[in-house]
Parts: sequence; C-alpha cells; structure tokens
Amino acid sequence: MPWRLARAMAAAATPLETISLPIGEAGGAVLAGPLHARADLPAFDAAAMDGYAVAGPGPWTITGRVMAGPSAPGEVGPGQAVEIGTGAPVPCGTEAVVPYESATRKGAWVRGPFEPGRHVRRRGEDCQRGTKVLPSGTVVTPVAQGLAASLGQDVLRVRRRPRVTVLVTGDELATSGLPGAGRVRDALGPLLPGLIAWAGGETGPPSRVADRGSLLATAIAAADEADVVVVCGSSSKGAADHLREVLGEAGAELLVESVACRPGHPQLLARLADGRLVVGLPGNPYAALVAALTLLVPALGGMTGRVDGHGEWVKLDTRVTAHPADTRIVAVRRAGAQMVPVGHDRPGLLWGAALADALAVVPPRWRGEEVELLSLPF
Repeated sequence: MPWRLARAMAAAATPLETISLPIGEAGGAVLAGPLHARADLPAFDAAAMDGYAVAGPGPWTITGRVMAGPSAPGEVGPGQAVEIGTGAPVPCGTEAVVPYESATRKGAWVRGPFEPGRHVRRRGEDCQRGTKVLPSGTVVTPVAQGLAASLGQDVLRVRRRPRVTVLVTGDELATSGLPGAGRVRDALGPLLPGLIAWAGGETGPPSRVADRGSLLATAIAAADEADVVVVCGSSSKGAADHLREVLGEAGAELLVESVACRPGHPQLLARLADGRLVVGLPGNPYAALVAALTLLVPALGGMTGRVDGHGEWVKLDTRVTAHPADTRIVAVRRAGAQMVPVGHDRPGLLWGAALADALAVVPPRWRGEEVELLSLPF
C-alpha cells in the first residue's frame, strides 16, 4: 500500500469517548469540543502599570491607594489621583494611569504626562466572555491549561487517551548490559513509551514475548483492556514472525498489509473482532520508528480527535536519491534554507534519527520538489 494511503487508513481510527478532566490532569489530552471563555479578560477595568490612576490633566492631588486584590477601588475625580498597583481595579472615573517612572511626586501632589486611555486595560479588552479561543482537536499543552484557567475553566472536556499495550518479541533481545553472542539490545522497549505519550496515548512497561505463535496469541488476547496492541518484531514473513498467522486465526481484519516505504516495509495494521487495533512494527529500530510514525501515531491521533496540523513542506538537498517505487523516509536536519540528510539511518540504527530535526518524506521518483517533514517525538 502507498505510504500516504496507509497513513490515512490509520488516521481513520474511530474517536474514543469524551471525558471530563480537571485542568491539572488534562495535559497532553485533546479537546473534544471548542474551548470558550467563561469570563471577560480582564474581568474588570485594571491598571496595566504601577503608578497613579488619574482623571483629567494634572497636576493631581493624591487621594488614596489601591493595590491588586479584593479591595474596593473607590472613585477618582478631575484633578485627583490614586496610587495604584499593576492588575488592581482602577477607581471609577479613571481616564489614564501615569507610571511611576513618568511621574514626579511632591508630597500629596503628582505631575506627569496625561494620555487618555493610556495604561488602562478595559474589561473584556483582551477576550470577551463566550469567545471561542481554541478549536476542537487542540492538544492541551501547558499554555492551553494556563489559558483555560485564566478564562474561568476548571474542567476540560477531552477525548480519553488511548490505552496501548506494547509486546516486544524476539528471543535474541537483551534488555541490559552488553549483549552476548547472537544477541542484540532491545531499542524499542525504551523508545515506544515516550513516543506513545507524545502521540497522546498511555502505556505501561513493554511485555516480552518469546518467538512462539501460541505465546503471542495469548499475549494479544490478554491485552483486552487496550485500545491498541503494538507488536514489535513479528510483522514480516520469516520463520520467527508469527503475527500474521495469529491475526488470521483470530479472524482479524487486515487494514494495511504492508507499506511501500523504506525503511519499514513489513508493517501492518489490523482490527480484531472486538474493535482493538493491532499495529505490527518491524524489529529493526529505525524501520520500527518509521512504521510507528506511519501507522501508530496517526491511529492514536484519530482516536483522540487530534487535528492534523499537516507537515511542513521544505526544500531538500537534491543529492538525496529517490526510490523508483517506494517512499523513502530520510533523517534530516536544517542547513540554511533547506534540509540535508544526516546519514546514519540504516534500518537497524537510530543514530541518524537521534541527530535529526525531522524525517523527510521523499516520494517515489522525486525530482527536487519540496518534501513533507515528519515531526520526531520529543
């Protein structure tokens, strides 16, 4: 299947149910509907600077002081001034605030430039109650959490985070230290939890499964609370690759059988009879990263309703060689006005991806036109 079609198939995953979360717990989730302001911002006419709230041109007689907090601002009349703190409600009748640095005070009198409206934030000037400030599908970032709180929100309606179970297969994998003869260190177990969290899902520690079909079938069946089961290292058609056989015996619907991309060709996407998705990733680490960005990340985006911001399109060093039939996914970094390949991006090596700013999507028979960038998890 062509790379773009495979990604679109994954992104068509059914959105999960909507839940309510306190603002402090909603970070990383996705808004299930637009976010509206519950209050005007500012909520009252307020001073934008420390100084003197004045009415009419000076000089002014200082009649009081108002600081930020639940205090009554009172009134100010022509020729009068009230000392005021930033963010404090201005007295009724205030026409401007004269900052300390622009004012000259002598006893109970103060002089300074009078500019009507200057340094006064009027109620609703920044945002009015009922205004839509963020669309549905927005990721709740720390900034979005702060915005929601400032506009009077306590609880956010978001899509439930997809639950992901990761199964890492491979009798040859070692999980610590230097691997012995015939063994290799597992790179996907450490890589995938962070990638899944970055993409909006939640997961626990990966489970290890020996290279036997019966054990893989049991592990998939046991992951019955997951929305997505990720199987690493069993998606090809070798003697130790049992995923396709297990899915066939389970009556799963194969949505994506393989993807015409390099690396990462032997990846798959299937739907089990109970609705769970299964994503099969190659065992080679860089190939698995490419496959995860092709199928797993878009599937999680579809489940959470995350708005696809569409990748940045950029110029790519024309020395990159295109494949005649497959999409190439190339680790690149910025060099002035274009992207250049990092190198070190063979299927079994994450070195290039770790150095890269992004991955470039190089279509078949590419002839130098702009290419799309895939963001890397951070």
